[in-house]
Amino acid sequence: MAIWLLLLLSYTIFPQYSSAISITNKITPGFPSSTFIQPEQQATKTNTTTSKLYKEKFFTQILDHFNYNPQSYQKFQQRYLINDKYWGGASNNNSPIFVYTGNEGDIEWFAQNTGFMFEAAPYFKALLVFIEHRFYGKSMPYGGSKEIAYSNSSTLGYLSSTQALADYATLILDLKKNLSATDSPVVVFGGSYGGMLAAWFRLKYPHVAVGALASSAPILNFDNITSSFSFNNIITQDFRSESENCYKVIKRSWQEIENTAAKPGGLEILRKSFRICKNYISAGSLSNWLGTAYTYTAMTDYPTPTNFLNPLPAYPVKQMCKAIDDPTTGNNTFEKLYGAANIYYNYTGEAKCFDLIDDSDPHGLGGWTWQACTEMILLTDGNTEDSLFPASNYSYNDRLEFCKSNFNIEPRPSWIPTEFGAQHIHRVLKRFGSNIIFFNGLRDPWSGGGVLKDISKSVIAIVAKEGAHHVDLRFSTSEDPEWLQDVRKREVNIISKWLSQYYHTLIDSPNS
Repeated sequence: MAIWLLLLLSYTIFPQYSSAISITNKITPGFPSSTFIQPEQQATKTNTTTSKLYKEKFFTQILDHFNYNPQSYQKFQQRYLINDKYWGGASNNNSPIFVYTGNEGDIEWFAQNTGFMFEAAPYFKALLVFIEHRFYGKSMPYGGSKEIAYSNSSTLGYLSSTQALADYATLILDLKKNLSATDSPVVVFGGSYGGMLAAWFRLKYPHVAVGALASSAPILNFDNITSSFSFNNIITQDFRSESENCYKVIKRSWQEIENTAAKPGGLEILRKSFRICKNYISAGSLSNWLGTAYTYTAMTDYPTPTNFLNPLPAYPVKQMCKAIDDPTTGNNTFEKLYGAANIYYNYTGEAKCFDLIDDSDPHGLGGWTWQACTEMILLTDGNTEDSLFPASNYSYNDRLEFCKSNFNIEPRPSWIPTEFGAQHIHRVLKRFGSNIIFFNGLRDPWSGGGVLKDISKSVIAIVAKEGAHHVDLRFSTSEDPEWLQDVRKREVNIISKWLSQYYHTLIDSPNS
């Protein structure tokens, strides 16, 4: 879910990849409602602003890298963004190329939220490239038609992480050739799903990228490697660490919502309490709306004000709990929750009512539902008795039924660990992996599926106790805490070592 001296989230992030709560037992594999999601720079997004960050270009990409059927040779235009302001060039300096491996959405949203790369570029004299993921943004196969590309399982079948990685490799090698930069080293960057792609790219295409910074990449969140309770347990701890009363109010609220909804006139009480628009309300939709706010606030519990998902203050979890603990609301649970929800959904104070069924998708995230029904079976739906959310177990059958109903396909929950490796990851990567940074902030619910310990001298885990979702990739600010400044300095130093080693090898073996 993207962003930074930046993820974008998007997601991505993440984005998140599947419904974080199972209050209504309804599987929603994509992002929860993106109605309120806005890019970091939306308030100032103009042609002048974006033109200073990058230029938009397109690459003619093949539809299917792994088969030789006639339809495999169809082409589509893949978008990428490029910034050469600080590039030292290729002819004499072999200056590096920094590539962002695009997430599940419009690449501009990610580029506008990936400050780390822009701020590191002058130091390294790096060329910046942000590649859009196939089936997102403007990178739509089938003549650029989203309607055709998303029309059925046969067309969507070409949307996968392996195809995306092959896209990136093909584009990077062609770009280097056209720039006469075949000896310029490439470092890949990504956050959330993009961070997963960055790590996998280094493992699958080590001849293309010399290293990868994978921020908040939950590569272990598959196939029961990580507990399905982990995600929501971390959200619970985030809120509980701020206020025990805050945690208790939220925890008991789910039943209060259900009880109120069941009374005559109860839904109108809920509508008025939470300022819900008059078109629709139900206990389940309201609970999901609140759960989404808690989940994304925990993910983006940044130490400075942001506008990545929504306009938010610094430390928004703390601000939510302050609203819940506000003594002026007395014992009115719904007023307390409304105050908390306002932190996430209406911090600017502009919203007059909230629409629980607005399914708009301003950043083109819709393709994730397909990915969450095929290979991205991330386990996030379990709740223990102590959870902030109602106790429940993860149910693969819910996902299976949803995917069969919507796409007539069955998910492949073991494919990602099979393709990229995840079981015994420390043992495996120690044998053959190198030059990967895994950053995780422990306030990020996705960190439970991240690599939290060093694997070798060059596969390094950077863990920040107070960090949130790919906070290291955000644009820096004068208010950044010292720990965050230190994280970024360490990442720069590690990347410098990778590049130094590469250049020494190039000098020692120029023709090998």
